[in-house]
Amino acid sequence: MTALTDLKRLVECESPTEDLVACNQVVDLAIEITNSLLKVKAEKVMENGRPVYWWGSKSPKIVLLCHIDTVWPKGSFTPTWQVNGDVATGPGVFDMKAGFIQALYSLVGIEHLENQIALVATTDEETGSATSKDLIARLAKAADAVLVFEASLDGKVKTGRKGTAMYQIKVTGLASHAGLEPEKGINATTEIAKLVLQIASLENQKFGTTAVPTVLHSGTTTNTVPAFATLDVDVRSFTKSELERIDNAIRTLKSDVAKVEVTGGINRPPLEESSTSELHAKFEKVAASLDFPEIGKASVGGASDGNLAAAAGAKVLDGLGAVGHGAHAPTEFINVSYLEPRIKLTNAFIVELLK
Repeated sequence: MTALTDLKRLVECESPTEDLVACNQVVDLAIEITNSLLKVKAEKVMENGRPVYWWGSKSPKIVLLCHIDTVWPKGSFTPTWQVNGDVATGPGVFDMKAGFIQALYSLVGIEHLENQIALVATTDEETGSATSKDLIARLAKAADAVLVFEASLDGKVKTGRKGTAMYQIKVTGLASHAGLEPEKGINATTEIAKLVLQIASLENQKFGTTAVPTVLHSGTTTNTVPAFATLDVDVRSFTKSELERIDNAIRTLKSDVAKVEVTGGINRPPLEESSTSELHAKFEKVAASLDFPEIGKASVGGASDGNLAAAAGAKVLDGLGAVGHGAHAPTEFINVSYLEPRIKLTNAFIVELLK
């Protein structure tokens, strides 16, 4: 078997986060692939009712952190898997099943160190890691390094990620007939529109802070003053203080005439370079020793479980996974030619970290 063959099997086992049966199936397949490749066996553990793939130590010095759930409903890609030249496509191939395969194959030849290493893959990352975040924090607190195999950015590792916060705002007004007596109602649409403008004004480009009103629902019929409206809000920033500033602002939103309720909050704190610079420097040295060109680094807007690991105090390096493009897009693909070189590089990096 080869890394590409095993990646094909993993991609064809579609695993949308919301489908618990599918997530169990993909973990079972990942275990089967592992047990045909490595002498030390993998296992499935349950964390808050969801399956987690686990290989290696329960108290590791080095954590290889992955997820094998995807954003794609079954049947989103036709065909599910396809290779054209150097390009392989399929649901989750870039984000991040190729990363899992790279992490797994990087263990070949060093699996005898299983008492120091763990490869862990969760199944709820794409929806915010609600059931696995405590597990990640426990592992990160005791580890010397957490290596996250999320996709790279054009081959660069990720040394910074924005933190995220998610909110839902509910506005309750009072219904009345829109034609006969609108003055007797309290228009939830009008009131939530005022809040939309206030929220959008909270952004701060200096810190990469965005506050984006997204999904909006309001009203029941054309001729009724709306009594109820909801708004979802996506907030991101490279600094914790900015997330806290906006959190405070959103929680104090109000209307002069309607009831305003806010739920949600900060989901993942930022991954800051103070948590990643040391491992990145070591990674570049290992790459140079293997005659790789400079890998490079990037800060990105998307969050990952690397944010959670850094918040727990771990040294983190993210973006060690696939080279390609199109996460969460129908154009999602990887460059096949990078699979083996990246496996070789991460294998050498893990060995160096364990010296």
